[in-house]
Amino acid sequence: MRHHAWILGLCSGLLMTSGCHMLTGKTAGQAVDDAALMAAVKARLVSEQPENAIRVDVDTNQGVVYLTGTVRSDEERRRAEQLASAVDGVRRVENRLMVEDDAS
Repeated sequence: MRHHAWILGLCSGLLMTSGCHMLTGKTAGQAVDDAALMAAVKARLVSEQPENAIRVDVDTNQGVVYLTGTVRSDEERRRAEQLASAVDGVRRVENRLMVEDDAS
């Protein structure tokens, strides 16, 4: 009976990881790496300026970080890109942040 449970667990795990790859185009490892990178970038942004938690969205794909949302100035926009670039594992930053005056 234990043998059947072990095989069932193994098959379930394989299906879940292959399903992840089929839905997102990423392996389970890549999805975890991107999630960890996204969390690290967001933490860095929020540690410098807490309101970034609600103003700046961070997404990642294979080490490329995408910043979207609004900031108050060009300096904040540049600083967000600098902070994101400084996180280990970031290959490139696509800075799509809008300055509030420009967003209206």
